[in-house]
Amino acid sequence: MSVTTERPPAPEEGQRPAKKQLTARQRENRAGLAYLSPTLIVVLVVVVLPILWTVMLAFQRIRLINLRRAGVFGEYSLANLETVLTSPGFWSSLWTTVIYTVGSTFGSIVFGLIAALALRAPFRGRTLVRASVLLPYVAPVVAVTFVWNVLLSPQFGLANDWGVRFLGWDRPIAFLSQREYALNLLGWQVDIPLALLTVIVFESWRYFPFAFLFLLARLQAVPHELEEAARVDGAAPTQVFRHVLLPQLSAVIALLCVLRFIMTFNKFDDVYLLTGGGAGTEVVSVRVYEFLTARFDVGAAAAQALVLALGLVVLLAIYLRFLAPRVEGDQD
Repeated sequence: MSVTTERPPAPEEGQRPAKKQLTARQRENRAGLAYLSPTLIVVLVVVVLPILWTVMLAFQRIRLINLRRAGVFGEYSLANLETVLTSPGFWSSLWTTVIYTVGSTFGSIVFGLIAALALRAPFRGRTLVRASVLLPYVAPVVAVTFVWNVLLSPQFGLANDWGVRFLGWDRPIAFLSQREYALNLLGWQVDIPLALLTVIVFESWRYFPFAFLFLLARLQAVPHELEEAARVDGAAPTQVFRHVLLPQLSAVIALLCVLRFIMTFNKFDDVYLLTGGGAGTEVVSVRVYEFLTARFDVGAAAAQALVLALGLVVLLAIYLRFLAPRVEGDQD
């Protein structure tokens, strides 16, 4: 038995073929691409192209005087990376950046956690107090660094005035221009990096509201029945925090660590406005700025920025490998 199929009639000469009808899935795919295309274009222009341009500059000997001749088909080499990695002060500035980033991240999260726990319970004027907590984060960086410079000035600063009058200091302390300060602890003399520590405290103070918002939002979602049950069982406030609240906050704290680390690792304006990168506070971002403005070496500055970005990529890889799956598992 043979089966015959009828072919559709061929279009007549001079007649355009009938347009193929799209399926519902194909129409959805085309609509999705149409919606995503503006976002893709913005990402390409704002993110991808600058990254590719930076990578291209990092492997070419480009200075400000010959920047116009920089192109895709230039002479590529590893000379910029060699210059950066062997230049005096690079590794010390990288170590300073790590200390500054870790200390600022830890400090801002701890301050934010304390503020979130303190302002969690209802009381009169709570909304006003919560709004005032955000002031360091929303204030212009130029204004707050100027205030800190005045407060910590060894000549007319309020901190030194109170220290001499009430705390028994024998002389004013240059918080922002003194590299080390000899501190006597229980008979042991310890040299602390004073200017770097001051910058870390400033960074923690300025960005603790960022952590405060995240942690307060998570604390508001913790069921009160869990705390009430722990208190009925005789748990102390520290035990309630350790065994009830802290596990609920662990995912948010992990996310905050990553976000704050990324934000602080590239930080430039706070450090430069406070100390100018002097007194042991030279971070890598300040070195990038100096390579551009003092040496006009665009290629070396791009190479340093590339090294900085690679460090962040390693951090993100560690987070995604060890922390992100655990967070998703906790949420399940």
